[in-house]
Amino acid sequence: MALMYRQSLVRFDAPLCQTVIDTPEPKGREVLLRVDKCGLCHSDLHLQDGYFVKGGGERLDITRGIKLPFTLGHEIAGVVDGVGPDAPGDLVGARRVVFPWIGCGICKDCVIGDENLCARNRYLGVALDGGFASHVLVPDARYLLDYDPLPAGFAATLMCSGITAYGALKRLVSHPRQRNLLLIGMGGVGLMGLGLAQAMFSQPISVADVSDAAREAALAAGATTAYDPVKSDSARRALKDTGGGFDTIVDFAGSESSMNFAMTALARGGKIVVSGLIGGGFDIPVVNWVYKRMSVEGFMTGTLDEARELIALARTGRIKPPPMRDEPMSDAQTWMDKLREGSITGRIILSND
Repeated sequence: MALMYRQSLVRFDAPLCQTVIDTPEPKGREVLLRVDKCGLCHSDLHLQDGYFVKGGGERLDITRGIKLPFTLGHEIAGVVDGVGPDAPGDLVGARRVVFPWIGCGICKDCVIGDENLCARNRYLGVALDGGFASHVLVPDARYLLDYDPLPAGFAATLMCSGITAYGALKRLVSHPRQRNLLLIGMGGVGLMGLGLAQAMFSQPISVADVSDAAREAALAAGATTAYDPVKSDSARRALKDTGGGFDTIVDFAGSESSMNFAMTALARGGKIVVSGLIGGGFDIPVVNWVYKRMSVEGFMTGTLDEARELIALARTGRIKPPPMRDEPMSDAQTWMDKLREGSITGRIILSND
């Protein structure tokens, strides 16, 4: 039997290491995918740590139900190597990208298509073994999407950073005021969001990030203005530049400092969508909600239908991909360390080539 190589989490808050097992045989409707590319996502760091930061010194434990060794990685593209007896046999050899936000399939959220909200989910790389490996077992062929003619690495990133940014931006499309847009956090998701926003909106798009390199990358990619959110005069300058603030904001960072900047830079009647997971606490006087007539919505990942919509949009050629570079799958921990240090601009794609 062929062997399967994995970059595994063998202990929380510890480096990944290679583990080797027999390659699993797909059963029922399962599909075995030979992994070509798997994107490295900031949420992989939280999973490695085993918690999210809640603020006030508190942590949200996310280790429950995860059996070690465990394989991270949820932005997966590859070639179908085998299928179970109840899966379509003609898929073998097909190049596909994986929608990883898989639900239980039977709860009320799954029945209406909101599998990404399922409480008993089977998210790949989160609840089930993911793509930092030579192979990954996908529960059903319906979660495999044709991405031709997109590059495999780009298609893989669409399934997390792409769909997160796309879904967050979709929540702003119907907002009554569309004079301007601010995107906070120009990491992998934020830069993807900038490219998507340019395809989805016509108004000027400003950005904010604490990193000089990230701001420069965003300006080079077409952002009109860039702010450093921790500088004391940045919010005041943003209010002056916009004549009263931003109508719509997406916070791709999700930290105390990013939300402070968003709230201060928001126009009256504006809306903020928060999709970042850096963490921390945030307080705001209740009267401000009413006085500013504002709304705040949380968002993470998207639905299978939204994944199909996003691939269709990408096929038009209107999305500017963020900077990407391929690195060996065997170096996964090295690049996780660099991502944690904040020394990566754009996206790292782990490759089995």
